[in-house]
Amino acid sequence: MVEGSTLLRCRTACGTGGSNPLTSAIFKSPSKYGITMAKRCFWAKLNNPLMVEYHDKEWGVPAHNDKYLFEKLLLDSAQAGLSWECILNKRENYRKAYSNFNYKKVAKYTEKDIQRLLNDPGIVRNKLKIRSSIENAKFFIEIQKEFSSFDQYLWSFVNHRTIQNKIKEHRLLPAFSEESTRLSKDLKKRGFKFVGPTIVYAFMQAVGLVNDHTTDCFRYKEIKRLSS
Repeated sequence: MVEGSTLLRCRTACGTGGSNPLTSAIFKSPSKYGITMAKRCFWAKLNNPLMVEYHDKEWGVPAHNDKYLFEKLLLDSAQAGLSWECILNKRENYRKAYSNFNYKKVAKYTEKDIQRLLNDPGIVRNKLKIRSSIENAKFFIEIQKEFSSFDQYLWSFVNHRTIQNKIKEHRLLPAFSEESTRLSKDLKKRGFKFVGPTIVYAFMQAVGLVNDHTTDCFRYKEIKRLSS
């Protein structure tokens, strides 16, 4: 849920204001858009096929590929102060702008690249976030050198096993956890920016360190099986 000044920032940065022309068509014929009417987590909005597909196929699936982990870390960091829907709508723009999320290339970005990104209307043009994304790529590589992979480093914070929560209602979902606080603290110590406990928890949810699909969601048991 996004409200107040955060909603205003989302509309300004992401163009999320106004009605979605697909909404009525999707509700009238969801199967036409590849959407089933199964019970989902509350945030998987049927009026945005990208949100539904992301929920149904990606969110919470245990991830171990470093390139994908960097992509999610970069996108979740960009989300700070905004909504995930805002960033998801711009994901392909980010992919193009950030060399297909190749962290080795991003780590070598120069001032010329920073200006290019600041002039790119397809992404959130926040100078601090853009500069931090490049610095974070450098620190990401340093972690790989120390732990052989970012994956090994990341999953050590949950003893290499997905935390299986049993959340019945979305209002009971935590904003952060003991594990996300520890991970956030360690990332910050290593130089990362835009990695507070809440952003880090969102990242952990997304890449499967924690299963936070509500128990009535059809993906809850599927993710649990994938994590076993």
